[in-house]
Amino acid sequence: MKKSLLLSAVLVLSGCGEKAMPTNETPAKSNLTSGQVSLTLKKNQTTQTEVLEVFGAPNLVTSNADGEEVWSYQKHATVANASSATGFGGVGFVTVLLGVGGTASTSSSEQSSRTMTLIIKFKDVQGTKRVVDFSSRYSSF
Repeated sequence: MKKSLLLSAVLVLSGCGEKAMPTNETPAKSNLTSGQVSLTLKKNQTTQTEVLEVFGAPNLVTSNADGEEVWSYQKHATVANASSATGFGGVGFVTVLLGVGGTASTSSSEQSSRTMTLIIKFKDVQGTKRVVDFSSRYSSF
């Protein structure tokens, strides 16, 4: 009886460390990033087809006063991180044997928003619509 009680107390104490359990989810991947914009878009070189292959369909298609086709992309992400932890606390082996101890629990959360906007102007260059200008904006708060 004493050996099993001692073994139980040792096992309980060895597993008493605090473990954080993240409860956040990873947002879906998107090619609309500042790095991908820099790598992909080259003025008078990148075609409309190449833009579609990398970034997909635009959110908005318009024409400006010069007759250039303008594509707008916008990506907005809200990222929430939450974590919680539960632990068992005691003051040594005697506490466990006497049944004196306690549990502690903590939790925290954090939220941030990110927005990426990309505007691309196309013009017919030698029979193919190509990027003639583009601008992108990134904000995080």
